[in-house]
Amino acid sequence: MRPSLATACFLVASAMPAAAAATQGAPATPEAAPIRLANHRAVYDLSLAKSQGTRAVESAQGRIVIDFAGDACKGYTIQTRQVTVIGSGEAGDRTSDLRNTTFETGDGKSLRFKTGAVLNGTASPPIDGTAEASAEALKVKLKEPKRDQYTADGLVLFPSHHMLRLIEAARKGETTVAVKVFDGSDDGRKVYDTLAVIGRASATPAAAGSDRDKPLREGEMATMRRWPVTLSYFTQGEGERMPIYTLSFDLYENGVSGGLHLDYGDFAIDGTVTRFDMAKADPKAEGECGK
Repeated sequence: MRPSLATACFLVASAMPAAAAATQGAPATPEAAPIRLANHRAVYDLSLAKSQGTRAVESAQGRIVIDFAGDACKGYTIQTRQVTVIGSGEAGDRTSDLRNTTFETGDGKSLRFKTGAVLNGTASPPIDGTAEASAEALKVKLKEPKRDQYTADGLVLFPSHHMLRLIEAARKGETTVAVKVFDGSDDGRKVYDTLAVIGRASATPAAAGSDRDKPLREGEMATMRRWPVTLSYFTQGEGERMPIYTLSFDLYENGVSGGLHLDYGDFAIDGTVTRFDMAKADPKAEGECGK
């Protein structure tokens, strides 16, 4: 059980990166300025938000840690770890420790991914592979748990470029974004259909008057523009389908996510930012890509 952020928390209608520079000679409006994702580390403490239905649980706690680094020149690295303890009177406690590392090239065409999971103390076989994306198809090569390869038709976005696409759409005032996404999670074979619904922008301090996301109400994050996003993940297919899970969050203009809410249907989990560290922006980053 994990969000594909970076989802995760961390997530293009074309194969070109959304962080392309503004047209030469055009006014540098906020919408025309390049999108730069902030290098940062965010810690989210997890708690049970609701429980109902046949798979209801009695308690949930844990933590998500996301480390994001890179730019459009060097590429993007995302390291995610999620530890969750789910309590149920009938089944007892279930503990999962999930780790995912991806490296995505700046042009969004290549992804290197590695995933590991430990469930109730038992390690699952690691997932290790690479993926290449084009406008026509996604090609995936797996090294572990066994060598294999497969192809998925159509344009598929990797995590960082999914995030860039969402910010790009939010800036333009678009209210929905429907794309296919792949991050190598689960068994390394799942391409998800996703639908994002984007609300109105806000620049007032987040979650004022509550205990949630206090680190995001300080410094430059306090007044940064953000949008409420509801992002649903579906298995691929045709016709009307129920989402596997829905991720709601505040999407900041620099790619940081706050107000995390993961809804699995019979239960939901909130993620509260308890620690946030952001690296100082490099003014030369992405300028000429080292030229």
